[in-house]
Amino acid sequence: MKAKKIYNQLYFQVIIAISIGILLGHFYPESGEKMKPLGDGFIKLVKMIIAPVIFITLTLGIAHMTDLKKVGRIAVKAMIYFFTFSTLALIIGLVVGNLLQPGHGLNIDPATLTGNVSEYQEKAHESTLTGFIMNIIPETLFSPLVGDNILQVLLVAILMGVALVLTKEKSQKVTDFLQNLSAPIFKIVHILMKLAPIGAFGAMAFTIGKYGLHSVLNLIFLVATFYITSFLFVILVLGAVAWYNGFNIFKLLFYLKEELLLVLGTSSSESALPGIMEKMEKAGCSRTIVGLVVPTGYSFNLDGTNIYMTLASLFIAQALNIHLPIEKQLMLLLVAMLSSKGAAGVTGAGFVTLAATLAVVPEIPIAGMTLILGIDKFMSECRALTNVIGNSVATVVVANWEKQLDKDQLHYCLDHPSKIEKQLEE
Repeated sequence: MKAKKIYNQLYFQVIIAISIGILLGHFYPESGEKMKPLGDGFIKLVKMIIAPVIFITLTLGIAHMTDLKKVGRIAVKAMIYFFTFSTLALIIGLVVGNLLQPGHGLNIDPATLTGNVSEYQEKAHESTLTGFIMNIIPETLFSPLVGDNILQVLLVAILMGVALVLTKEKSQKVTDFLQNLSAPIFKIVHILMKLAPIGAFGAMAFTIGKYGLHSVLNLIFLVATFYITSFLFVILVLGAVAWYNGFNIFKLLFYLKEELLLVLGTSSSESALPGIMEKMEKAGCSRTIVGLVVPTGYSFNLDGTNIYMTLASLFIAQALNIHLPIEKQLMLLLVAMLSSKGAAGVTGAGFVTLAATLAVVPEIPIAGMTLILGIDKFMSECRALTNVIGNSVATVVVANWEKQLDKDQLHYCLDHPSKIEKQLEE
């Protein structure tokens, strides 16, 4: 098989597009800001296909199983994994915030805070238990397929998959139809990915053009702390998990390089969801595991968001000279554990969950969020990257636990990523 020239590789095109976007936004900020529709348009195109991809993958995965107890067992194991590592991420953010104290010395008077965070306060109610329940139940059986609420798509897909198993003989034609439909659906994904460089260029040009590289200098320590903490979490924590389960975290990152660069360029983890699902299945994880773990992880396994939440909360408290004793910090941790799950499916979940958390911890005023409102965009890329990597690792681990992982195929994919990319394109 003839290797593709580097300039034909999608990851190379995305790197070039991001670089050009940074240069345009820096030297011609007004022009950079005008590129926003390119990034927004691409993300909207990807969101258009997410619901069908999740629905078909999960429904078929369950329909091809004869033991429904196994589906339930997979879901339980996935949730145990999500809870464990999401909590660990929150604790790490709390520990790093206490050790490095990125907000110490700013000495900001809370009375002087200005800025509009009402949008996030209004959405924060969706992070309550009532909001979560209402958020997961769709209006109709088919309405989730024309929306962008991942949890609702999951619910309908699970119900449909179970129904197909229980009516296997009568519904075989439906299963065959969905199986045949999966080919053109994933072909649409491949077509849309050709536009990834344009979307990455537009999103990056807008970000730099609007906020500027200089806008992060006064808060660079917080940004650097978050990036370094997330990097160490991926390499040390997730790396150890990967090693224990028999694969190399660095090889996995290289295997997913196109999807990770796409996330970096667009600041949206959703932009990589279809590609991640396809690649994880290609890497030897069963369709049922991929269909259950990946989309569910997008709502419940937000490692990057969790590190951000506790670190940002402590930064605001330190900047305002608000002392939080250990018992208050533990309360902050408990609230964050709940709000990070409740905001699943809420647009701008990272900032929304922070607002929801601070709303329940009165010692830290929500108005303090204005301190990081300007740089939140620069941290969103890291949040999204860490979330995607965490969910990819979780998929392999749960598949391994369930003995639904083809380890030979996994190692072949991780050792020959370029060959796999070629196969997927064909």
